[in-house]
Amino acid sequence: MKSELSDAQKLALQQIPSLEQLLASEALADLLDRYDRNFVLKALRRVVANVRRQILAGNTDLLGANDYGTQVELELKARMRSVVNATGTITHTNLGRSLLSASVCRNLQRVATQYVDLEYDLESGERGHRDRITEPFLQLLTGCEASTVVNNNAAAVLLVLSTLAPAKEVIISRGELIEIGGSFRIPEVMAASGAILREVGTTNRTHLDDYRNAINENTGLLLKVHPSNYAVIGFHSMPPIEQLVELGRQHQIPVFEDLGSGSLIDLSEFGLPAEPVVKERLQMGIDIVTFSGDKLLGGPQAGIIAGKDGLIQKIRQHPLMRALRVGKLTLSALEATLRLYLNRKDLTDQLPMLWRYTRPLAEIQNLAQRLAEALSPILENLATVKVIESTTQIGSGSLPIDRLPSAAVVIQPQGISAQNMAKHFRRSGVIGRIQDAQLWLDLRAVREEELSLAINATKELVVYLDRNT
Repeated sequence: MKSELSDAQKLALQQIPSLEQLLASEALADLLDRYDRNFVLKALRRVVANVRRQILAGNTDLLGANDYGTQVELELKARMRSVVNATGTITHTNLGRSLLSASVCRNLQRVATQYVDLEYDLESGERGHRDRITEPFLQLLTGCEASTVVNNNAAAVLLVLSTLAPAKEVIISRGELIEIGGSFRIPEVMAASGAILREVGTTNRTHLDDYRNAINENTGLLLKVHPSNYAVIGFHSMPPIEQLVELGRQHQIPVFEDLGSGSLIDLSEFGLPAEPVVKERLQMGIDIVTFSGDKLLGGPQAGIIAGKDGLIQKIRQHPLMRALRVGKLTLSALEATLRLYLNRKDLTDQLPMLWRYTRPLAEIQNLAQRLAEALSPILENLATVKVIESTTQIGSGSLPIDRLPSAAVVIQPQGISAQNMAKHFRRSGVIGRIQDAQLWLDLRAVREEELSLAINATKELVVYLDRNT
């Protein structure tokens, strides 16, 4: 049954200026002078529609004439909306992956608004190299001889293969011919690089002799790919890294490992499942590794290539390097993120993603309980609301099996499907997940100040249901 509007709501709806009045107002005059009229009109329609939704949800505080101009300008400038990540996937690729720390954002702002010595040697007054910005930190944190940075890890893999194995065979286990998000497939990247795929072993078992027997005069690399987005369980074996390294040395063939998400620290120190640590892999004798700057590292999207100096020098000189290199903003964000790792004591407080990974379960449960108590009276007779133990995943191809304990507010709708309910929440910027025909709002990645957004989304949903039943 449709609910009756209050007198205050009716009055507020009547007092919303028409589009023609707003377009003719002084508040929008400057915007119309600076932007295309149709562009302004579309933004204005979104602002007015949002005002209507707010009034129907019970908020009758009207925008002033100047407020419309402010809101329209925000619409024109901001094309990426902030959302609440209640999906149960912490490092969510589709929601922007890693969040950056406050110190990283300050460094970004400084670099973005000032000239910097990106490729300028202040001592000699001549051109320098941008890798010097991050390389000292990577040398310290990973033990590498040299490093370089490109725009993502897929680019890093492509560049290494293109440089070190053009028209040469690259030996890899069949069990590591992976595909990750966005249909990124190792065989296809290898083909694009000009390298020749030489797969050995079987899906679940590969022996050192499989590598040894495949080596010939045209072998360019021995490649290992860390299966960061899946796991083989059961009858499974691979030769130890040390044996593969020794085989490469015997035949003077570089060993290259794509670590994917990559971790600079032992995550088990923080109570998390262990992942390969970059420094340990290099200490084992791997010649060159690639890994992401975001994901487990918690920095900006980037692909990091680290290893032997001679190999890195060749990579820097490849023509693709200029096409794939990163600019000052990515380098400044990566530098500031790496700097945080120098103080392990405060790392959980400084890295937003590590804080989410290690957040106390009791804190999450308390947050979920408070949200459930706020939503229950709003959804009375429309849905049941309860708190359920949940598990989250780190996401973005990291730790595919291991789950972190969490708590979720679970909404069982009545008279509307969970899919439609989730759609209405998404429109309000709250992203949950559908499970067992219910809407789950997992709280591990949600901050306390974001609870009000979920509450407002629920109020807007109730208004919609009242007006359309």
